Amino acid sequence: MFMFSLESAIAADSFVRVVDVFVDSIDLKSFGFANVECHDEGCPPYPPSALLKLYLYGYRHGISTTRKLEREAQTNIEAMWLVSGLRPKYKTIANFRKNHPKAFREVFRRFVWMLKEWKLIDGETVAIDSFKIRASNSLKNNFNSNKLKHHIEYIDKQINNYETLLDTCDSEEDRKEAEAKLAERREKKQKYTRIQKDLQESGNEQISITDPDSRSVVMHRNIVNVGYNIQASSDSKHKLLVEYDTGDVNDTHALAPVALSTKELLKVERMNVLADKGYHTGDQIQQCIDNNITTFVSPKEPSTKDIGLYPISMFTYDKESDTYTCPQGSILRTNNNWYQHSEKHHKEGTGYKFRRYVTKDCKTCLSRQQCTQGEKNGRAIDRNENADAIEANAKRVNDNPDYYRKRQQIAEHMYGTLKRQRGYTHTNLRGKEKILGETGLHFIGYNLTRCISILGVREFIKALRECCLSDSWSETRLFLSFIDHYFFRSRSYAFC
Repeated sequence: MFMFSLESAIAADSFVRVVDVFVDSIDLKSFGFANVECHDEGCPPYPPSALLKLYLYGYRHGISTTRKLEREAQTNIEAMWLVSGLRPKYKTIANFRKNHPKAFREVFRRFVWMLKEWKLIDGETVAIDSFKIRASNSLKNNFNSNKLKHHIEYIDKQINNYETLLDTCDSEEDRKEAEAKLAERREKKQKYTRIQKDLQESGNEQISITDPDSRSVVMHRNIVNVGYNIQASSDSKHKLLVEYDTGDVNDTHALAPVALSTKELLKVERMNVLADKGYHTGDQIQQCIDNNITTFVSPKEPSTKDIGLYPISMFTYDKESDTYTCPQGSILRTNNNWYQHSEKHHKEGTGYKFRRYVTKDCKTCLSRQQCTQGEKNGRAIDRNENADAIEANAKRVNDNPDYYRKRQQIAEHMYGTLKRQRGYTHTNLRGKEKILGETGLHFIGYNLTRCISILGVREFIKALRECCLSDSWSETRLFLSFIDHYFFRSRSYAFC
């Protein structure tokens, strides 16, 4: 028999002490957490503070399933200290995460604002990047129009074969077997026809059955799985995560929404944004410029390859006269009409308008074969409606290569930490809202560990004790009454 104190077993600079103070500094009721206050009658529920602490601790160490978190609360000394000896069941732990996704995200956003007040985030330079996680939806339960078409054609062939078999089989046993298989195939056809109708009515390119919000995405090395594409921004000063969201399967139209949301959260007038070429879209760059966000997005190569042609870079554009000059000195002019790039893309909101520039001199030009390769009407150049913004962005990137290279340092390290060290490569939750809530828990944990590296455990805890993390911008500098509770709370237990 021996006496054992949990308090003395926890190191003074342990991560759990930071989690403990951080959660105690949150006004949980203001964020909408349930069961913050208990009634006098009945059995009291588990406090949301204990469950939130358990999740932050578990995600920090790559433990995300509720059954494993239940075991940690019963066997892990740090987890036992953190939840004050409580032993919640996996169902209680799972329901807490399922019921509070919006609260998790708001806690993360308020935490970011508090870090901005501490001047750990300045909002001058922000890098935007994405990473993909697998969803709780198999690839066989994800469909697009071509996949459904092939399924239905294949089943129609099987139905025809079984109908022919019914007409030719003699034994009663063979007939019953054929009828059973025919009924099964017809049922499958009804299922795929219903899915096809739902896909057409939704107007989307694909549909997932188990998790409707998930999409087929390319994970890495052209391996396709069903999942989510998480967009996130991080600040350059201390590489802290600032904002996140999830949307399309690629990054083409994610730059402006994430940049604008980050700018609004940080309450800054101007901001620089770094992003790779996957985010290079004219209308997205223009939206950023219109909102005082300076973009440094890696330029894309021209969509048409210049094989044996004069490259478009050899054609000089004059803004005053709105004309192009070709390498042979001919002037290309426009009729001032705007054309739509693609009717399909226009309906989806992804198309763009352009003007076409041509010249009549191509017919008599000696370099025609080097320039147009047999085009009947000669060389034509299409100028995007956002060409000025695209060219200005390319000039900024080319003139500041060292500044643009900071993008990798700012944006990619945390994704490697979350995916490789903490195992955030997949999710057991379903639905965009719940995925964003879980991502918020991961990002809170990451920012907590970064703050420990920046300030140290003692200074960080001291700063947290002087602040109240509330769902109100004006309450972020209030002193808390939990300090005395923290100092005098006993966590000593006797074991034999």
